[in-house]
Amino acid sequence: MTQTELRELWSTRIKDYRASGERVATWCERHGVTPRQLWYWLRKLKKTEQHPESSRLRWIPVHVDETSSDGTSGPSSLLVKVGSATIEVRPGFDPALFADVVRTLRSLC
Repeated sequence: MTQTELRELWSTRIKDYRASGERVATWCERHGVTPRQLWYWLRKLKKTEQHPESSRLRWIPVHVDETSSDGTSGPSSLLVKVGSATIEVRPGFDPALFADVVRTLRSLC
């Protein structure tokens, strides 16, 4: 079973559990799962519900023009947009600092 199929299965199970109004132990016994499994998936899917953008992350193509804005060839800067913020990245940047800035902006924007 793929991760996506497993997530869908547990999403359906959790909807069923919530709609049942039963206690965890009763519901789990009827459905052949352990309370520990149910609690794990309740937490896991709640995190996804709170941060849906993390489940929608995807790679996007980046096209780099090797000509800088002043017309000379060679590396120039790169503009990165995160939410409503734009970051200019120049040659020699600190990758760790850049990652921290992107994470911070993602949580704020």
